[in-house]
Amino acid sequence: MTKLKASKQQIRKIALSGGPGGGKSTAAELFKLEYKDFISLVPEVATLLFRGGYPRVDSPLVVESIQKSIFHVQGNIEQTYATLFPHHTLLCDRGSVDGGAYWPQGPDHFFETMGTTLQNELERYDAVIFFETAAAGGLAIDLGNPVRNEDQRKAIEIDLKLKNLWSQHPNFVYIKNEPSFLQKILGGIEAMNELVRGK
Repeated sequence: MTKLKASKQQIRKIALSGGPGGGKSTAAELFKLEYKDFISLVPEVATLLFRGGYPRVDSPLVVESIQKSIFHVQGNIEQTYATLFPHHTLLCDRGSVDGGAYWPQGPDHFFETMGTTLQNELERYDAVIFFETAAAGGLAIDLGNPVRNEDQRKAIEIDLKLKNLWSQHPNFVYIKNEPSFLQKILGGIEAMNELVRGK
């Protein structure tokens, strides 16, 4: 696990990321229960949109349109939660950097199109906890998420792209895939404890 460089007092917003099937959203729900007194969970924007009727197709032009929507809603929903829960640390199920891994023309073009830079988006978050996809260990990833359409090969590809972007954050914590999902979650809890409780 990567050594954290920020103090507890500096941790106001944490991004959870990782490839499809990494257990990120499951971990987020567990974190919300464990740290309910001082953490607020910002839901995953992509899931909200897809469940609300956004199409999930591979057409590059449609993907670009969807990623633009996700990026702008991400900023707005984070601001909404910051206003509603000013004394809480925000735990974001994905963040504004993620779109760079899904953009058909690559991350540089994505951030340019959004009128920002990777560095600017990384600086929006005080820390990142990254859950490696279970596909990296040859495990099934299509369980329990009706809006997921990635196969194992695609999940690994996205995971690597996301890691390449988020690992440039100075407080990047990498939770490697484990044969035991419980062991993986415990690694995430250890990282969260260090972030929000200083131990």
